[in-house]
Amino acid sequence: MLIRTHILVQRPDWVIFEAVCGEDAIELADNERPDYCTMDINMPGISGTDAAEQILSKHPLMKIVIFSANIQETHKNRARSFGSILVEKPVTEKSIALTLDYFTNSK
Repeated sequence: MLIRTHILVQRPDWVIFEAVCGEDAIELADNERPDYCTMDINMPGISGTDAAEQILSKHPLMKIVIFSANIQETHKNRARSFGSILVEKPVTEKSIALTLDYFTNSK
């Protein structure tokens, strides 16, 4: 909810969907086809990292940012390996700025 609030302050015209678990995120991505997605590593069911990897295997043009307090290199490298990035928690204006920049300016 915090990510949603921060993003909507800067992008009030964006439509935001929320999933309660990794499996729901995969289903939502398949059905709604969003351009961008944020994910937490720790989610009920499958991890956010596993969900992001599955989503990007089917929707490679979607941009996904994974948020985590666990910012070890292994997690960063795994996220990069399937086309995502990892942003450190806590959610702040700086982390949201990094996320929005990745969404709107990266190729």
